[in-house]
Amino acid sequence: MDQAYLRAHPEHLPTFLTHQRLRETPVGGGSTCSASRLTLDDGTSVFAKTWRSGEPPEGFFAAEASGLAWLGEAGAPVPEVIAALPTMLATEWIEPGEPTRSAAEQLGRDLATLHRASAGAFGARWTGFIGPLALDNTPATGAWGAWFAERRLQPYLRLSADRGALTTTEIGLVEQIINTISPYGGKEPPSRTHGDLWPGNVLWAADGRARLVDPAAQGGHRETDLAELALFGGVPHLATVLDAYHEAYPLADGWEARVPLHQLHLLLVHTAAFGGGYRDAVRTAAQSALRG
Repeated sequence: MDQAYLRAHPEHLPTFLTHQRLRETPVGGGSTCSASRLTLDDGTSVFAKTWRSGEPPEGFFAAEASGLAWLGEAGAPVPEVIAALPTMLATEWIEPGEPTRSAAEQLGRDLATLHRASAGAFGARWTGFIGPLALDNTPATGAWGAWFAERRLQPYLRLSADRGALTTTEIGLVEQIINTISPYGGKEPPSRTHGDLWPGNVLWAADGRARLVDPAAQGGHRETDLAELALFGGVPHLATVLDAYHEAYPLADGWEARVPLHQLHLLLVHTAAFGGGYRDAVRTAAQSALRG
């Protein structure tokens, strides 16, 4: 199997893997999916993802493929999808590299280009997922704050509470934001966004240009992508990324104070999916958002 054959017959990829007709080298994956590098007969490689345990939710890999294509249409640096199957996704192999200042500047400009592309509505045309969890992508128009509260905060607050990941303190703080969110939001129209842009979903490539991977692509607020870059220690050269972005597509006044609000969605996803280890981060973000 070479790349030309794989592109023409992607449905045969699982059979080749089952019969060990391809060299498969495990690479770092997440808690949801296993990942590997597949070396084809022509010497080229592809990156493949499979669900870590059992069968994936229906439409899981199709959603990621749709998101990558949608972001790519807007000029975002994303891997090309080669095979999108119900049980796996294969994309072009991106040779990893080191994060450099010049790559960070380019990343800032690339994000500005992406965010200038209109999404038409909040949400997306396909069923959404973020990590292992469902994401309500039902297209919506109107105010960003109401959509963010209803579709991006409330569902994961409820899941986190049901699973015992948050105490009444964190629940009360987030509910206060949900009930009074309009002063904290912006009025910009929906942009095309990555939707899950924590630092681990930026792949610094050997060619000097960072790629955006593992999206939960959606129409959203552009500040959310930028805020998520600062989570969990922050992406390398974050200040450089933001400076280049702001030069290309200036942010509205007061954006710094809104960072914790935008981070709250992804933090609640983490408490809902992975438990109370992220409880303090939720509490800190909610307190900061209320002060802002």
